[in-house]
Amino acid sequence: MNRRRADTVVGAVVAVVLLAGGTLSWRAYRQRRELEQSMGSMMDSSMGTMHGPDPLSYVFGTVLLVAVIVAGYALVRAEVTDPDPAGDGADVDVDTTSSAASAPMDEAESSINPESNPQSRVLDLLPDDERRILEPVLDSPGITQIELRDRSDFSKSKVSQTVSSLEERGLLYREPQGRTYRVYPSDDLQRQSGA
Repeated sequence: MNRRRADTVVGAVVAVVLLAGGTLSWRAYRQRRELEQSMGSMMDSSMGTMHGPDPLSYVFGTVLLVAVIVAGYALVRAEVTDPDPAGDGADVDVDTTSSAASAPMDEAESSINPESNPQSRVLDLLPDDERRILEPVLDSPGITQIELRDRSDFSKSKVSQTVSSLEERGLLYREPQGRTYRVYPSDDLQRQSGA
């Protein structure tokens, strides 16, 4: 589940709790007021507690419940959700098998220093179509565009457009070979992965 969707769900739960608490508070207030008007001055404060809860108890209970929900979610938000760096609301589908094989680093070290594995960091920040092109290039430098088309299940033009876009941003480069191109990761990306 991505963060934007989880935030929306928790926001909806908080809104429902606030609405329910507000409704109960208003209903208790109206009952208390009707009782006071019908009983007049004969009712003292101890008799009022026998005829239902104080509306303020609903207000305090609602505020307390919302605070517990928000605080609890804030504590587990990073563990429960995957970041959505693209901000488009789409679920991020990351293939962890290939990155685990290429980087034998324990999770604690990578979470302490995200720059320790810049290739996976770059892949996490890219949209799915660009990731599906760059990942095979990182795994197999010198791969041809034809092989990229087969691995990504994109059309020839989609592969060409995506490779051009990644090349313009300096993430890869290509060299002509016959009627196709061989695609390599950029020198900076290779140098960072070797460091």
